[in-house]
Amino acid sequence: MLAGLDEIAGTGRDARRGGYSRHLWQGADLELRAWFTERAERLGLMVATDRNGNLWAWWGEPGPGAVVTGSHLDSVPGGGAYDGPLGVVSAFEAIGRLQASGFVPSRPVAVLVFAEEEGSRFGIACLGSRLMTGGIDADRARALVDPDGVTLAEAAVRAGVDPERLGADREALGRIGLFIELHVEQGRGLIDLGRPVAVASSILAHGRWRLTVTGQGNHAGATLMPGRRDPMVAAARAVVAVHEASSAIPGARATVGRLEVVPGGTNVIASTVHAWLDARCETDAGTRALVAAITARVEEAVGLNGCSVSVTEESWTGTVTFDHGLRECFGRELGGVPFLPTGAGHDAGVLAASVPSAMLFVRNPTGISHSPEEFAEADDCVAGIDALETLLRSLL
Repeated sequence: MLAGLDEIAGTGRDARRGGYSRHLWQGADLELRAWFTERAERLGLMVATDRNGNLWAWWGEPGPGAVVTGSHLDSVPGGGAYDGPLGVVSAFEAIGRLQASGFVPSRPVAVLVFAEEEGSRFGIACLGSRLMTGGIDADRARALVDPDGVTLAEAAVRAGVDPERLGADREALGRIGLFIELHVEQGRGLIDLGRPVAVASSILAHGRWRLTVTGQGNHAGATLMPGRRDPMVAAARAVVAVHEASSAIPGARATVGRLEVVPGGTNVIASTVHAWLDARCETDAGTRALVAAITARVEEAVGLNGCSVSVTEESWTGTVTFDHGLRECFGRELGGVPFLPTGAGHDAGVLAASVPSAMLFVRNPTGISHSPEEFAEADDCVAGIDALETLLRSLL
């Protein structure tokens, strides 16, 4: 039943980091897209790519009011095997079961894979869904640059996507009657509840900010310690300041997981350090207050080394509360499954402002995600497929 995960288990393995590195329109992602097409065609589904590089596999004629399910296939650097692909494989399995039983849907059905959910290549999480819904300006998106200096527009051309057509896609969005995303849980909620499956209730407000710490580049051997304005030391202080500021606010989460040192030589005092901040809290106001507190502490910290810092917002998603009617319906259909909030962002959360959206979580016995240790037991994965099949039958 979970053979689909085995079929892609060798794609995008990262020997240096461990786990998987699968990034938009690069080798592993292109292989996964080819797998998606082949897997869909086995079920007799019609595959299409929309103007933003999102993949659709249709059961029945595409049209409005469709029940759409799916997730994403890209990963964070060195990510786990289940984050994203579990939802895609489960969607195919649920549809395969319905077909095998002779079920005939009364409305269109599609499996949808969103492009660049993790933001690992171009820095904006849920980029495919943000583009579709108009949540990001198309010109800004086209100008995004990956670590190799390739713009999103250039990468789109290489992947056969017309960059001039990137942007709000009212036609595609208008076909979605409702969206269900099944996802491995990224936390310990289901472990603590002793349950295999839950329905998502909400997503914390969250965003990403770039901290640019500026000092004075110089020679590592010719510059005495007292005279240095070293932004690397200042950035280290800034990271500690992020931890301290967020630890002082109950329920807050803040992370610096990526640094870029300019110019990056071993025997060179850096001139600039870019650090990327991920900040999350239960409410929009709480997250804004968290970032303000972090900014104040970081400014003070970098000043101790004679450096300065600028803080630039790169993405923002307010608190998401999933469609109440769908949640209640799913709770009844699935026999009183628990409702769980999550601190992790998802495409379903982006779509929620435009179309009725919902999520199913499958238990992760490690409680660890965005890591090779991410996992889900086969029995729990099957329970997730059972739940998705039940919901599709009730909705179709």
